[in-house]
Amino acid sequence: MKATRAMHDLRPRHWIKFLSLLLAWTGVTTVTAHAHPHVWATIQTELLFAPDGAVTAVRHIWTFDDMYSAFATTGFKAKTKGQFTRQELQPLAQVNVESLKDFAFFTFAKINGKRQRDAFNDPVDYWLDYDAKSKQLTLHFTLPFKKPVAAKQLLIEVYDPEFFVDFGPAENNPVRLIGAPPQCTVTAEKPPDENFTSSQSLSQMFTNAEANIGMGMNFSNKILLRCP
Repeated sequence: MKATRAMHDLRPRHWIKFLSLLLAWTGVTTVTAHAHPHVWATIQTELLFAPDGAVTAVRHIWTFDDMYSAFATTGFKAKTKGQFTRQELQPLAQVNVESLKDFAFFTFAKINGKRQRDAFNDPVDYWLDYDAKSKQLTLHFTLPFKKPVAAKQLLIEVYDPEFFVDFGPAENNPVRLIGAPPQCTVTAEKPPDENFTSSQSLSQMFTNAEANIGMGMNFSNKILLRCP
């Protein structure tokens, strides 16, 4: 049990250790110090509104690639082979959420063009789902704003500054407004980069174009809300 807990307590500041474990697990022996993505997440984002029209929270739905999902569930025992219930995955969900706090949950807010530091409270309503068909984990969690945002413009950016995780928007309904006033509009975009795609094998990632630490901002998912 202690070994299992240690394996899954993979906090972002220990990504070098995480990468070494992942490489050993996949049989890849060459490692590079440069930053490029090793985990991919397809994301959906929901902005939650209060009755008065203020934004109260950001709800995330992140589906991780099958390789990371397989690694993350290694050692977990399930009542049904090849399937994991929400209850069985709850300890892992808690580790994920607690670890994400060190990196501000990869979620950054600008209100009327001004960066807001420490804008969110700790997450609530978090859990993991497992799709037995695609063999992928999906993390759900909600970030409440410390103060409801009543502004003409709200920009939410989702990215990993160190570019270890590459976030990409879902093809269908990447952003949803929940309870928004009818006059509010939202747009979503992310700069494309063909050098870092989720179709690459792990060994290919070490031979393709390299990124520099800190470049994750260049591949930010930008969600822009405008309310007149």
